[in-house]
Amino acid sequence: MTDDQTHEPRNGALGDDDIQAAERLTEAYQTIRAELGKAIVGQEKVLEQLLTCIFARGHAILEGVPGLAKTLMVSSLARCLDLDFARIQFTPDLMPSDITGTEVIQEDRATGRREFKFLQGPIFNNIILADEINRTPPKTQAALLEAMQERQVSVGGERMPMSEPFFVLATQNPIEQEGTYPLPEAQQDRFMFKVFVDYPTWDEEFDVVRLTTAGAEPQLSPVLTGEEILRLQEIIRRVPAAEHVIAYVMRLVRATRVHEALEGTSVPGVVREYVSWGAGPRACQFLILAGKVRAVLHGRFHVSTDDIAALARPVLRHRIVTNFNADAEGYDSDRIIATLLEQIPAKDSSIAANPATAKGVVPDEV
Repeated sequence: MTDDQTHEPRNGALGDDDIQAAERLTEAYQTIRAELGKAIVGQEKVLEQLLTCIFARGHAILEGVPGLAKTLMVSSLARCLDLDFARIQFTPDLMPSDITGTEVIQEDRATGRREFKFLQGPIFNNIILADEINRTPPKTQAALLEAMQERQVSVGGERMPMSEPFFVLATQNPIEQEGTYPLPEAQQDRFMFKVFVDYPTWDEEFDVVRLTTAGAEPQLSPVLTGEEILRLQEIIRRVPAAEHVIAYVMRLVRATRVHEALEGTSVPGVVREYVSWGAGPRACQFLILAGKVRAVLHGRFHVSTDDIAALARPVLRHRIVTNFNADAEGYDSDRIIATLLEQIPAKDSSIAANPATAKGVVPDEV
């Protein structure tokens, strides 16, 4: 019997209606994958991570070289979910109003009166593709990030809510950095995932070339509506996460912090040598939420430590700031996360209390 089985919570944490809805999501996930397979060859892990972000009410950064069907992935996903889709090409001259919208003066032909009318920008769609977000200045980036965090925009002293569900996918090109404005670490932290898109395998690329050079264009059928997605997002938050899973998440995230790491223990050597700053509390929240979605997508109604380990890289990779030693020796954040996953086994996380107390270390009084 595994550690997760010994701590497995009962399904009673979810009501019967919630369980039925969660089962609906599990079935819909398989259908969505089948539909996306008509247009997208391979990239199964990337598609699963994008769906995980949507059902957890998060946003994602998608990083990959040009020509890997990033735009096609997002537009196809929007069609399968029956959601409105907008693509914004970020350029150095893009203004915040080009994203959020602007007020214009219109004249009422009947009365002759002039009044301001707000024309909504592309941000008022359900799924937004922010293409090459690092090509626009910080002021325009901030306009998008405000909408992501607050799910509203402020224009003319009025607050206008976004259309729900609302999902932003920002793309970055990792090989062309001249004339770009990289997202600061604090702004990257707003994104739930940073997803890497890699080159396809030989067989996958063969199928891509064969299918895309034929005459037929795949027709995708909607699987879920916006109302169903909102309902499922609420249910996801009610999926139980046992204390030992939460403790494992905290131990993993706190181990990335070079100045404190695990209380009562030494800082992991790989962190002490290669990390300047580690992940904050938002990483813990996103790991738990993402773990809940992954569990339901795979037909379970509780989060396991395997779910956490599977999602550690997309959640943590953009929250770990490496130092010069890491750059010089080729230690990227993914390699650091892999080392931490090996050094912090899930079986040790059965202690949900403060690790310092568990080791007999009395914490300072508050």
